[in-house]
Amino acid sequence: MLKKLLTVAAVAAGLSQGAAQAETCGGVYKVKRGDSLSLIADQHYKNAGMWTAIHQNNLKAIGKNPASIRVGMKLRLTCINGLPTGLTGGTDVTAAAATAAPVVVAPGTAASRKKISILVADEYKPFMDRSLPNGGLVIDVMQQVMKTAAPAEGFAFHWVNDFSAHLEPLLSNALLDVGVPWLRPACESTPDVYRCKNFDFSEPMFEMLILLFTNKNKPIAFNSDADIVGLNLCRPAGYYTHDLDKGGRNWVSQSKITLTRPDSVNDCFELLGEGKVDAVVINEFTGRAAIKELNMKDVVKIIDTRPLSIEGLHVLVHKTHPRGKELIATINAGLKKIKETGQYQKIIDVHMTRIWSDF
Repeated sequence: MLKKLLTVAAVAAGLSQGAAQAETCGGVYKVKRGDSLSLIADQHYKNAGMWTAIHQNNLKAIGKNPASIRVGMKLRLTCINGLPTGLTGGTDVTAAAATAAPVVVAPGTAASRKKISILVADEYKPFMDRSLPNGGLVIDVMQQVMKTAAPAEGFAFHWVNDFSAHLEPLLSNALLDVGVPWLRPACESTPDVYRCKNFDFSEPMFEMLILLFTNKNKPIAFNSDADIVGLNLCRPAGYYTHDLDKGGRNWVSQSKITLTRPDSVNDCFELLGEGKVDAVVINEFTGRAAIKELNMKDVVKIIDTRPLSIEGLHVLVHKTHPRGKELIATINAGLKKIKETGQYQKIIDVHMTRIWSDF
């Protein structure tokens, strides 16, 4: 009788374990012969257009060219809308769906000013905004970086929503210590541009794809940079343009393209819908959010041959800061540690699950 009970218990345990496995989402996919990111996305997300979600989550392995996958490569697939299932190393569905609380900022004190001050701002979704879970993707990463680095004086976030004051005068005069998140221009080829000349940068807290969004009724090819010469690209006023010139492109500096610069991202997509520009050039998340807001999913197509560029979001500190080099080294050490322990990927997975579900 005891033997029978033990057997039943073992079977029950096995069924329980199988049920637990069935409740996981995301995980590791091993590339097979004939695979492409679009095929993998179609198979596991039921949406070939989500190839960018796989690419972005595996940038270190794949690099800039989405076709650079090879048989046997292991790709991390984030849990999005309950998919994919059945992969090893998945996340518990309950944990993947959990939502952290928005950030509540306590009033500053004299004591908090003695801590390492991190300058941030709202209205840069999905990367940072106090209304987002844990303040957004980059704030969540930065929080864990600093906790892991554990500077003796501690650290504190300072929310200042006037972006125009961040670099000058707040960071340039060391009124606050470091700022996040900022793009790093092509400093190797343009060392005299303002940010390169005046600021030091950390390793990237996050890297994102910069994509070409085109009109489905007016498609364009992007197999090489030469395909873009002569076209009219749209990027809002105030946004960076260094990626349009780096790597010998010189699209803007040598007037190889027409660059249209309206006031907002939405303006760019409306011009695209009207056929007045050939493509909108923007990071994937901002672009997809605008498409959803404007209800333009049936109008806009993302060029899937390759991204225009891959841009990192960095911490920066003014070169005149007396502890600047030390602060960057501390941040880089903390970032390296959370990547080694897997904490970094867990944070990214949680935010990507939420972000993609919103799209």
